Amino acid sequence: MSRMELRDYQIDALYRMHNGCILCGGYGSGKSRTALAYYFMQCGGDIYDDKSVMPNPLNLVIITTAKKRDTKEWEEELSMFLLSPNNKLNYYSNDVIIDSWNNISKYADVNDAFFIFDEQRVVGYGTWAKTFIKIAKSNKWILLSATPGDSWSDYIPVFIANGFYKNKTDFAHQHIVFKQTHASYPIIDRYVGTKKLIFYRNSILVDMDFARKTAPHEEVLPMSYDRLLYKQLMKSRWDPWREKPFENAAELCYALRRVVNEDESRSVMLMELAEKHPRLIVFYNFDYELDILRAIPYGEGFELAEWNGHKHQDIPQTEKWVYLVQYTAGAEGWNCIKTDTIVFYSQNYSYKTMVQAKGRIDRLNTPFTDLYYYYFRSAAPIDIAISVALKNKRNFNELNFVGRT
Repeated sequence: MSRMELRDYQIDALYRMHNGCILCGGYGSGKSRTALAYYFMQCGGDIYDDKSVMPNPLNLVIITTAKKRDTKEWEEELSMFLLSPNNKLNYYSNDVIIDSWNNISKYADVNDAFFIFDEQRVVGYGTWAKTFIKIAKSNKWILLSATPGDSWSDYIPVFIANGFYKNKTDFAHQHIVFKQTHASYPIIDRYVGTKKLIFYRNSILVDMDFARKTAPHEEVLPMSYDRLLYKQLMKSRWDPWREKPFENAAELCYALRRVVNEDESRSVMLMELAEKHPRLIVFYNFDYELDILRAIPYGEGFELAEWNGHKHQDIPQTEKWVYLVQYTAGAEGWNCIKTDTIVFYSQNYSYKTMVQAKGRIDRLNTPFTDLYYYYFRSAAPIDIAISVALKNKRNFNELNFVGRT
């Protein structure tokens, strides 16, 4: 491993990393390579010596997204360190495992290994987080993340894994004041003792000082919508597609968004963008949008491919293509350096998801300097409300929106 294959900001982060840290870098900053360099050093390797090998290689387990596992993105980085999940290709006698977060429970009883948790999923306190905490007690580990946490509660599992708190109850007792309501579940009013929390967070976050060479160009394109139908749904609270009343805020918002997203102006604009940018990644939310996107006549020579819950297709190798990606399935865990353009056909409710989606083309090795992001947005109240939430780096809340309207 040559020092020249690590950039200065990666080496700087490398010497600030420690067991239990979160390596925090924007998309395309090279977190994977930096994490493997850290593992290499922890096992006795010298990153400044091209001929150096690890005298004491620990078994390595990489927990990542299913797509990143399936596309073998990690294997390319591993090869630089003479490592491979294929025993025949692995220079060392240790085990190298790459698996998805869905299978994390398989490794709950592993001891004395090194874990890299990629695209971290240990927010909250569900099964994944509890398994992660158990693994952390018996192994060396680091986390990789572009967006490590939106609230203090997101850090609870990592704080527990680092030994700062005994469990979730201990954290809540010290730092959470709950609202006095009649709700069936506790609602957080505010956090206390935040100086202590800030100290703990700063002690585990290792930021990568990454200066991008790319220049993003973001443009909001105005779309029309059926104002009459929109008002009718708001007034009647009747679902015309299922022919029954809306039962909750989520159903109403889904219908309002359908009125907005099905407008023909979006299809027309997408065709125009395809003429200007013949290689397009298009992000969408719902299956009815996919039906629309499939039916658009993009032009002669265009090939269509998809990544969603139905299909897992590769990006076409042709000169002209449109790659349709559903947010939940493909907002993270893959990259593309064959295009400079992403279209957001509709907005996602999650600020983090939108940031992750943008990062698919903003990579260290992209040949492009200028990157183009187009956002389709109408003047409908729900579109505006989602935009405001995302601008303020918050997630859109359906219940709050319906309550206001």
